[in-house]
Amino acid sequence: MMFEWFSVILFTLDYLGNIFTSKDRMRYIFSFWGMVDLLSILPTYLMLLNFTGVKATKILRILRVIRVLRVLKLARAALQDINSAKEGTSNPIVANLRIYFIALFSILMISSTLMYHVEGDLYSAAHIAEGQAVLDASLVKDGKAAGSETFIPSDPISGNPIPEDKRFYTSIPTAMWWSIVTLTTTGYGDMYPVTVGGRIIAGITMFLGLVLFGMLMNIVGKTLMVLLFGEAVGHEHEHHKPHPHDHHADGDRIKAAVYLLLEEGVINTNQAEKLSMMSAEELSKRLDQH
Repeated sequence: MMFEWFSVILFTLDYLGNIFTSKDRMRYIFSFWGMVDLLSILPTYLMLLNFTGVKATKILRILRVIRVLRVLKLARAALQDINSAKEGTSNPIVANLRIYFIALFSILMISSTLMYHVEGDLYSAAHIAEGQAVLDASLVKDGKAAGSETFIPSDPISGNPIPEDKRFYTSIPTAMWWSIVTLTTTGYGDMYPVTVGGRIIAGITMFLGLVLFGMLMNIVGKTLMVLLFGEAVGHEHEHHKPHPHDHHADGDRIKAAVYLLLEEGVINTNQAEKLSMMSAEELSKRLDQH
């Protein structure tokens, strides 16, 4: 709980600082990142208020999931790395690795948090106590003794009961282990979802694991090219796209054009030698005169 409030205070200061330093404050507040910053801290502050009626509708439980949006703030760093790599101000390999680990950490946190709140929250201690209280009230109403039956949580979509030996996601750190095993396509089988919502999240996580694997193979391949062959990563097309002010490239193009004219018999050898000695500007002026 202390870490929760520590992180909330840091995100709150960051949100207020962004508002204070922004040139267009209203534009930032209603922008995508402004909404992410606000929604990432709003649920914690709502917990301080006494929402008796709201708790009955379980809206606060849904709002807890919004906290995972804090992870999306890492996407800003990924965008900065991409821009710096394109501008040549940072090592492309290092930038790609940072982007990969940011994506890995973001997917890991989001998938494990969603899995806990979608499935694990169904058999949390608070939910079971609440369900048992409702069941006891129903038993007493029917003339039976309270506690004569045990509450068994069920999937809200399929209605299938969740037995005690199938309740794997008891906390977010526990769900993170399942997420790591799933993203790396290891599949130990020690933890698996049994609800419809949990299986949907698991399916999306599996596909994202394949995407991350493809990203890693691309980075490893480029790194091996640099280590083994000394090829510059991120500059594969420099030899095919010369700089507009590259005089050496202009001279090569002029010589190639002169050679074609000479080969076709349009000019003689003396003319070819004179044209080859001209710069691109001189040749352009000569053509304009004719």
